[in-house]
Amino acid sequence: MLLHYQPKIDAKQGKVIGVEALVRWNHPTRGMVAPDQFIPQAERTGLIVPLGGWVLNEACRQMSQWRAAGHRDWTVSVNLSAVQFNHPGLIKLVREALERHALEARCLTLEITESTAMRDADASMVILQQLDEMGVRISIDDFGTGYSSLLYLKRLPASELKIDRGFVRDLPNDAEDAAIIVAIIALGRTLNLEIVAEGVETLEQREFLIGLGCDSLQGFLLGRPVPAEQFLLAAAQTDAAARRNLLEMPGQMTA
Repeated sequence: MLLHYQPKIDAKQGKVIGVEALVRWNHPTRGMVAPDQFIPQAERTGLIVPLGGWVLNEACRQMSQWRAAGHRDWTVSVNLSAVQFNHPGLIKLVREALERHALEARCLTLEITESTAMRDADASMVILQQLDEMGVRISIDDFGTGYSSLLYLKRLPASELKIDRGFVRDLPNDAEDAAIIVAIIALGRTLNLEIVAEGVETLEQREFLIGLGCDSLQGFLLGRPVPAEQFLLAAAQTDAAARRNLLEMPGQMTA
């Protein structure tokens, strides 16, 4: 197993502000295996718990190293499956990973899907409150694809909403997707949450999402997931490309 890192880009400034850690399996005969091909089996067998613990620890270790090298404004996002989120050892695992690598809690964002958070909203609230008290940031992933109770959503100690790539794919031509994103952004603003859009693959999508008011973006246009040893160079290239693209946008100042 190894981690690849995809940059998270500030929508307005065009710079890397963090990474999302994505697990890969370097199989001896099949080559690089994507997580959707082994994570479901890991969840069924319970192996997701030790695997998720390794991912969390490795992501914290790498981010601690990058911050020590001068990237003090970067944060790292780690996805939690439903099995991990409901495991009784989660809080202890997170606390120990942060302490082991002397990483400030605010540098870690844990991503849980909307459906996971709402499956047992009261139980989720207890877990999320403990993480929030620790200082860890919470992101509600795949937002808009599940069924949310706004009564609970307003009480969740979340820091950001992450718009699912399914709503981004056909932008800016799909009026219904655009309307949904506008509604999500308005909801996020009301609840003081940052808005992240993933799956950005074209300049038109990027410009459209910036115009709607997204805070940060992820996607192949801005940077593909790469191993840690390649990320610093990739991040520098992404920063440069993002700045060029931002300057080329209509209505932007070029000086």
